Amino acid sequence: MIFIIHSGKLRFLIVIPAHNEEDNLSFTLNSLQQQRYKDFKVVVTNDGSTDRTPEIIKQYTDTDPRFETINLQKSAHQPGSKVVNAFKNGLQTQDLDTFDIICKFDADIILAENYLEKIEEAFRNHPEYGLVGGLLYVEKEGEWVYEGNSNKNHVRGPMKAYRKECFLGMGGLRETLGWDNIDSLLLENLGWKEIVLPELKVKLIKVKGADYTVKESDYYGRYFYFLGLNRFLAYIASSKEAMKSKSISFFFAIIKTYEDCRSKKLELKISKDEQKMINERRWKTLKKKWLKI
Repeated sequence: MIFIIHSGKLRFLIVIPAHNEEDNLSFTLNSLQQQRYKDFKVVVTNDGSTDRTPEIIKQYTDTDPRFETINLQKSAHQPGSKVVNAFKNGLQTQDLDTFDIICKFDADIILAENYLEKIEEAFRNHPEYGLVGGLLYVEKEGEWVYEGNSNKNHVRGPMKAYRKECFLGMGGLRETLGWDNIDSLLLENLGWKEIVLPELKVKLIKVKGADYTVKESDYYGRYFYFLGLNRFLAYIASSKEAMKSKSISFFFAIIKTYEDCRSKKLELKISKDEQKMINERRWKTLKKKWLKI
């Protein structure tokens, strides 16, 4: 892999999918306007909102030339595919040749005023960095505390910032459940690094998954399938989730959904080679963590 060293400042393209975010979106867009780093463009993809989201977006697009919007028809709210579809639609409206960093941000986060500044510095000073982000915090009893739903070396879905060469090299985001873990595996396989800057705190206003209609067991079963896991690794992953819930019935419910997906041969958004790579890496991690091999 050839890393490109940038001597000048890097320009951000920030795409924000938004569906019925009238209570949250202004916080996100205000925090972007207040950034110390100013060289960015924001595209808000209005994904069929039925509330005041379009009016809120218009307040920014009318007064700040860095903000643009597109409107999509309403689509079914399913984890993963909907948000990536909205992101891709926003991305397609822009000339990527004029940008260096591509961001997928959620419409319900608040960024510290130095957020883009620190992300830009990280990319400019470390040409091997492919994906950079901070840590998610949620409000509990009046205090902002670390969300804790993922390891601190993984950049969560609400605040992805990719080096453009990395983003294009891995073929962009996959329109599927598990996209925000698939990207990590793909970029690592290409030799890029995923970096979390723990000093950058991102406030998450809305609890993730609150508006999903899918059952938790169905979610995991579908997630393990669309991640491309073979049966053995899917069963191992399902058993780990069942142990967390202390429920054997939860294990069988996850497996049922996984097997249903297999029997229907639902389309995967990854190639055979990518699926093989993902399984090999998951197996390697399993041996290292649990079998001490």
